[in-house]
Amino acid sequence: MSNSAIKRKPRKNRPKNLNLFSIRFPVNAVVSILHRASGMALFAILPVVLLGFQASLASQQSFDALVVSMQAPYAKVIFILLAWAFFHHFFAGFRHLGMDAHMMTDLPQARFTSRIVMALGVIATLIFAYVIW
Repeated sequence: MSNSAIKRKPRKNRPKNLNLFSIRFPVNAVVSILHRASGMALFAILPVVLLGFQASLASQQSFDALVVSMQAPYAKVIFILLAWAFFHHFFAGFRHLGMDAHMMTDLPQARFTSRIVMALGVIATLIFAYVIW
């Protein structure tokens, strides 16, 4: 058989968008991506938390120095960001567990629970920020 006898599919000249910042992700994808990112952030900050815990147990002076440094405004902003990571990861984890149990897997339900996770994470973070500020 010759090459001319083989029929080829016509090429589709679809536009290719390689700019990830211009793509609009569905809310389900945003929650899933943020769940992974928040988990990585919480894991990455763990050595710093353990060092702070160790310093707090070393002496009364190091404990007092740690308390003073934690009351600085930049430290509170960092705590608020970490609190958001924790709360989002917490609520999205329950959502993922529910999906693993084959609950809320229909698209409308998945979108609804994604919005609930985002709202609960923001509400819990705002309450945390109000308490520590």
